[in-house]
Amino acid sequence: MTAGPTKHPARGPLDPARLSEAFALAPELSLELLEEAPSTNQVAAERAKAGAPEGLVVVADHQVAGRGRLNRAWETPTGTAVTFSLVLRPSVPATSWPWLPLLVGHNVAKALTALGYGARVKWPNDVLLEGDLKVAGILVERVETPTGPAAIVGVGINVAMTAEELPVPTATSLAAAGPGTPDRHTVLLAAVAAVREGYDVWQAGGEQGTARLAASYRSQCATLGRDVRVDLPGGGQLTGRAVDVDGDGRLVVETTSGTERVGAGDVVHVRAT
Repeated sequence: MTAGPTKHPARGPLDPARLSEAFALAPELSLELLEEAPSTNQVAAERAKAGAPEGLVVVADHQVAGRGRLNRAWETPTGTAVTFSLVLRPSVPATSWPWLPLLVGHNVAKALTALGYGARVKWPNDVLLEGDLKVAGILVERVETPTGPAAIVGVGINVAMTAEELPVPTATSLAAAGPGTPDRHTVLLAAVAAVREGYDVWQAGGEQGTARLAASYRSQCATLGRDVRVDLPGGGQLTGRAVDVDGDGRLVVETTSGTERVGAGDVVHVRAT
């Protein structure tokens, strides 16, 4: 799926015809485009419970009540972001599911890098640009459906927000970072294609596929080799050097008292110190 970049992207609505034409070239995907939605993950979860097949992509032209990890709010001005959720029905063992959030962040970063932005991943799945500024967030949720569990993969990418519109000093957008800004169609199609391709390769590869994903993820992970503070639920903290991501997708931290491993679901924040 491809779409040409524009030098000065307008903040107008996404073009249904343009997106439908692009999705028609990808039979493993289907599109549901909404003018506005509280949360694409919520809509996609409802569709999955109603029997939606793997590959449904729910896109909101404007998401008004987006959520990040731990129910953090994620909102953007109209026409400035790409927000979508992808329904997946993994056949990998349940023990491999923790790799899904990392896989998604990794492949979104690869898509942005291919568009000319030097993106990296902060463990587990925040996508960063230069200066450790966050440009995209990922939320993967498991839902039970009549035909088995599904993964709802939510992605939000800041595309056209100006520096003044960014919600926090640690955020950025493609427009604020430069060079140039592709339009939202370009970013959406690139991100969806990269995530689906990476997922399919991982699924087909078995244990070797996970090993290859782990190696590729480590090479792109901005957290490794840095001193970090890990904030834990309940107010606890863990400080040390992030030295690895293990075979289960957990962050390995060398502390003064030994080696600790933490999973994405076990942490509140991970910050460089």
